[in-house]
Amino acid sequence: MNLHHDHIPEIALDWHRSGKGAVLATVVQTWGSAPRPVGSQLAVSGEAEIMGSVSGGCVESAVVAEALDRLEDGTCTILEFGVSDDDAFAVGLACGGTIRIMVEPVGTGLGMPEDILSQIVDARAAREALAVETDTGEWSRRVLGYADRAEAFDADKPGFDDQARFLWVSNPPLRLAMVGAVHIAQPLAEMARLTGYDVMIIDPREAFASETRFPGHRLSHDWPDAALDAFGLDHRTAVVTLTHDPKIDDPAIQTALRSPVFYIGALGSTRTHGKRVTRFSELGFSDSEIARIDAPIGADIGSKSPAEIAVSVMAELTERLRRPASRPGVPSTGVAA
Repeated sequence: MNLHHDHIPEIALDWHRSGKGAVLATVVQTWGSAPRPVGSQLAVSGEAEIMGSVSGGCVESAVVAEALDRLEDGTCTILEFGVSDDDAFAVGLACGGTIRIMVEPVGTGLGMPEDILSQIVDARAAREALAVETDTGEWSRRVLGYADRAEAFDADKPGFDDQARFLWVSNPPLRLAMVGAVHIAQPLAEMARLTGYDVMIIDPREAFASETRFPGHRLSHDWPDAALDAFGLDHRTAVVTLTHDPKIDDPAIQTALRSPVFYIGALGSTRTHGKRVTRFSELGFSDSEIARIDAPIGADIGSKSPAEIAVSVMAELTERLRRPASRPGVPSTGVAA
């Protein structure tokens, strides 16, 4: 099992099935300063093991104690912690604030049913978007897909639908496919990794896409369309092309346009993109499909160096992710590959 802070549902399910018992604690509301956003989770085993975080200090200790009690009696609860600025630092709320945390034992009493937690884990493994709506009045739950709450998935925004129903959103991890292992790709790969993306660098030219130039990154020397098909393109994936060479870039862009990726960025001048538009029109792509291509790539911040261009690409990519209305052309369908 991968004991990673992004794998809390998997860890809780494993603890439950091993016979240890497990409890999920989820941040459901925050006010003021809070070190962990809504949706953050902590798993607690029946042996008081913990993984994850719901704050930054001794709030965890109180949550663990409550979790063990809930595991014993099978009930659920919502805890509220509020602190003043004077004692905020001691409990991890550096500037004061209030947090509410939902505590649910797994597979017992009114807690999270094992079959729903298993659905969550399976969906995450299959890169499928899934949400769980919990009625905190009667502690009933239902599983929802992308079509049921598209705006919440696009914005990565868990929260209460009303005063009683909390929506927890599980999106697939973010991924970035970079076509062209050129000089701009080197800082961009590092920035994307630091921002939380699983990065794939694609270039059939092995001298460019080498371990020496991209240490620790996933590399592919397949032709871009084949590499992207193998990588899998879904609504949590971005594609950028960086070679300026139509023989390499065009197959990647064509593949991306036939998918629900949320961002397609292409390096090149306005003149270069004009030629690209002509080629794609001749191939039968519609104006609205071609309009999905962000080109010239990146936010207009006057960047010149490779690192500055990488910053501009990450800025534009982030806006397309977090502000879906900013996406040009046909919006992504959200259908996972």
